[in-house]
Amino acid sequence: MENSMTEKEQTTALIEEYAKLQRIKTAEDRDSELDYQIKITKAKLTALGIVTEDLDK
Repeated sequence: MENSMTEKEQTTALIEEYAKLQRIKTAEDRDSELDYQIKITKAKLTALGIVTEDLDK
């Protein structure tokens, strides 16, 4: 079974990524927004069974 994303799914993912970066760029408290985005992304990765501890700085 192939798990490739469709072109529409890729487009949607990139739009979401762009929106996240814009939120960080324009946030009053950039550090807080960045921490929030990291927390959300980490939760999504964990839900998919991906270990993130080795990625943390």
